[in-house]
Amino acid sequence: MAMYLLYESASGYSLFLAHGLDEIGQNTESVRNSVTDLNRFGKVVKLEAFIPFESALDALNQCNAISEGHMTDELRNFLELNLPKVKEGKKPKFSLGVAEPKIGSHILEVTKIPCQSNEFVLELLRGVRLHFDRFIENLKSGDLEKAQLGLGHSYSRAKVKFNVNRVDNMVIQAIFLLDTLDKDINSFSMRVREWYSWHFPELVKIINDNYLYAKVAKFIENKSELSEDKIPGLIDIVGDEDKAKEIVEAAKASMGQDLSPIDLINVKQFAQRVMDLSEYRKKLYDYLVTKMNDIAPNLAALIGEVVGARLISHAGSLTNLAKCPSSTLQILGAEKALFRALKTKGNTPKYGLIFHSSFIGRASARNKGRMARYLANKCSIASRIDCFLEKNTTTYGEKLREQVEERLDFYDKGVAPRKNIDVMKSALEATLNNDTEMDVDKAPTESSVKKSKKKKSRAETAEDGEPMAEDKRIADTNGDVSGEPKSEKKKKKKEKRRMEHEPEQEQDQAAENGNGLNGFNADDGSVKKKKKKKSKDEDGEDLAAASEGKKKKKKSRSEDEE
Repeated sequence: MAMYLLYESASGYSLFLAHGLDEIGQNTESVRNSVTDLNRFGKVVKLEAFIPFESALDALNQCNAISEGHMTDELRNFLELNLPKVKEGKKPKFSLGVAEPKIGSHILEVTKIPCQSNEFVLELLRGVRLHFDRFIENLKSGDLEKAQLGLGHSYSRAKVKFNVNRVDNMVIQAIFLLDTLDKDINSFSMRVREWYSWHFPELVKIINDNYLYAKVAKFIENKSELSEDKIPGLIDIVGDEDKAKEIVEAAKASMGQDLSPIDLINVKQFAQRVMDLSEYRKKLYDYLVTKMNDIAPNLAALIGEVVGARLISHAGSLTNLAKCPSSTLQILGAEKALFRALKTKGNTPKYGLIFHSSFIGRASARNKGRMARYLANKCSIASRIDCFLEKNTTTYGEKLREQVEERLDFYDKGVAPRKNIDVMKSALEATLNNDTEMDVDKAPTESSVKKSKKKKSRAETAEDGEPMAEDKRIADTNGDVSGEPKSEKKKKKKEKRRMEHEPEQEQDQAAENGNGLNGFNADDGSVKKKKKKKSKDEDGEDLAAASEGKKKKKKSRSEDEE
């Protein structure tokens, strides 16, 4: 049976035919020894076909498809064109050797070409890779290395692409640093207490907080110089007047030894360092909270920022945490206890890192295991929503937290909780409502911008000397140039109505008699004509139609007279 080898290089696809494999025998050791010698290897393996990639982008797409186990259309056409055709109902007399079993299974599924991937094929492909530049004609030295380097950079860059605002690696580093700072601050503050206790041992019993102790030690320095004048400063630090007075009284009757000025300076500097570390720890915690709200808002809303960050850091990434089933997430962080229990055939642990959540602490001892299982279920749902949901929302996390609260009430009081389907539906409706509200908020802003633009354009036209529409209306209605009184207008209206009801002959005579008047008034201006037209519009549609007919008759007769 003939064997073809598919080799994917940085410059293109190539197909090789392996001759004389039956004589040599499929021995991996013999192939490994003959690979380095081009004369022996060139007799066994020969180039059948080669198709270069069109561009660097095409090479990257082909490389991504092969790494994911998908056969592209270009690869399928290349194989169908250069491999022997298989008749329907008959077994093929050849096989195709590939490096990746995934791509081989996909080729077999789509094209029915039998593929194999084993140590023998991998050794042959290693020889092809070693002598590939000798098989391809017109390939300059260094071109293949450049293509490999460029493809390697672009492939790595494409794999590392991510959203900068959702980098879970920053959360992992922040939670590690937070835990380290907690240990360091604790040990350093204990060192400050022990060091300053040689000078003022009574202060340890009065102040319990490490940060306050370092602050007070820096403020007091030498206990012999502490007097009632410093009580206001102590009150500002401690926040309690009684404690401040107690510190002053204890300093007067203290049993501690005196320290030299150099020793006091060193204690003061070390206390300042502890205070700086404590303040930096607060800032780092605020940073962790903001990053968790950006990366995993639902998980943070459900279980808290610190516990959620510890889960992400222990799993390695948010994607790995989303892939974990809830049973794995439940005991995440308790691997030693789990394997010890499996080894000794004892009881397996009920919870790991999620034990630090407040929900398990609030549950009774009998229900802690149930609560841990239920909480792990909700945490796995929240992590998957955060990982695969593009929108940043805390609605689902808040709803899941409500479910956990209801489960606690169910264990304690027997109140039946809501079903998961109903809760998820309400969460989905809430997110949709928030989206619609955002769209509605954007719409009026756009309309207000348009209105402001219109107002600006009107103002500009008014400045240029063109009257605005409202000003024109006011001028038309109120601007009586001729200054005729209203009584005269009413008389004219009555006369016009009489003229309409009279026969046509009388109308003609009245029109002839009125031509002189019309001609006399024509020289006075066109403002009166405009007024008459407006009054006709106010009288009604019938009056307007009649007046229009009247105008036509007047015009025709005036032309006849001329």
